[in-house]
Amino acid sequence: MADKPEAALDRTQVKKAVQALQAFLQTKSTKDSLLLDDTQHISLLFTFWKIPKEAQTIRIPLPHGQRTDSEEVCLFTRDEPNMTSEQTQRFYKRVLEEKGIKNITEIIPYKVLKTEYKPFEAKRRLLGNFDMFLSDDRIRRLLPSHLGKHFYERKKEPLCVNLQSKNLARDIQSVIQGTYLKVTNKGSCCMVRIAHSSMTADEVTENIEAAVKTIVAKIRMKGPMMKIIHLKSQSSVALPIFTSDLTHTSVLQQAQKDGETPKKPRGAAAKKQAKRKQKGGTKQTDATTEGNKEGEEEIPQLVPMETPTKKPKLEKPLKKMPLGKSPRPAMKKGRKAPGRKAPGRKAPGRQRKTGGKPEFRGKRKGIRGK
Repeated sequence: MADKPEAALDRTQVKKAVQALQAFLQTKSTKDSLLLDDTQHISLLFTFWKIPKEAQTIRIPLPHGQRTDSEEVCLFTRDEPNMTSEQTQRFYKRVLEEKGIKNITEIIPYKVLKTEYKPFEAKRRLLGNFDMFLSDDRIRRLLPSHLGKHFYERKKEPLCVNLQSKNLARDIQSVIQGTYLKVTNKGSCCMVRIAHSSMTADEVTENIEAAVKTIVAKIRMKGPMMKIIHLKSQSSVALPIFTSDLTHTSVLQQAQKDGETPKKPRGAAAKKQAKRKQKGGTKQTDATTEGNKEGEEEIPQLVPMETPTKKPKLEKPLKKMPLGKSPRPAMKKGRKAPGRKAPGRKAPGRQRKTGGKPEFRGKRKGIRGK
């Protein structure tokens, strides 16, 4: 196969893959899905040999429209001078009717977008209500700060349209029915939508050939780039329609080797490196000559002697006292602890509590019997 996959695509093989995919989608469709017009998107999955060095967005015109008539399109316009938001909306509706454009379902001026769609929930609701967004090229740079990141994460960012063009109907039709591929520098795979399940096999095949031809012509990569191209829908497996030759692997390996070879130093750095090599070579030669002189005799290795050191005395751990008891203070010999009485004796005049009045034991002075 050649480097360019558009020359190597086999039309009969691509058509067989499209027919097999459509047969699979028909088996999965039910009565409920037919009533709800559940059409599925058909996409191409590109796998490159190398990760692209820079991000890129490629616009792809298609011979057959890849969007259904039921999809809703929103257009953001600029604020016309000396006109209110309602007057601006009516003005652009009249312009589109004169040009014969019927695909756009709603027109939102820039002032309405800033005021009515400022809350987060309003932006989420706007994102879910429409399948595609267009914008006047005069206000395109002002939209990202008002739309938020969710439009770009779900790949629904507005596409530019020149509303002052003489062929306005043709330009808007090519943007709506065409597609675009986002090539990122974070991986070697990317996907682009090229058809829907309600199209015929010949229409899908022609869209595939046009998309591959445009991508190969506009992508910013050198050398062999396409590794595998798959065809898939939202609920099917990926069917390969193009596989590159293995002869490209030798080219890639050579490119990797050329990229990995270190650059030769110049000037003073080269002189320093040469001196280091000379010193290292002399040291190696000296070591080899000494080894040859000694022959096979083993050189004894000196082991340092360890000097004995005094071990530090370990402190004895303190004995734990039971809770509720305090340690007795140390007393000198020959002295009694204050407040302690001899055992077996009771202090005279000590009261003993009874049920009634306190009873005194012992003699009382000054009391005589009657």
